[in-house]
Amino acid sequence: MEMNRERFEELVGDALDEVPEELLSLMSNVVILVEDAPPPGEELLGLYEGHALTDRGWGYSGVLPDRILIYRNPILHICDTEEEVVEEVAITVVHEIAHHFGIDDERLHELGWG
Repeated sequence: MEMNRERFEELVGDALDEVPEELLSLMSNVVILVEDAPPPGEELLGLYEGHALTDRGWGYSGVLPDRILIYRNPILHICDTEEEVVEEVAITVVHEIAHHFGIDDERLHELGWG
């Protein structure tokens, strides 16, 4: 699937618009970025880097923002249509936001978010 970066970033923004405002307002010290590819040797669609809200204690201060990375090329590689990209971006965005809230992969799988 071919898609320019600008359009892909729009789809990430659209996926964020679908996240309930109540959840977005609880997100703290986190940025969401689009990267073309994950680190060499990694097969990822997205990645959460940082300290989940559930792991932050009283000493959490003065740190750089956590990062949610959405990887454009791997998502495009597994999709055949723009509709599939829209769906995969939405799933990946929710998956990584869940990590920010301290939800691990096992629980996400149980909830059907693969």
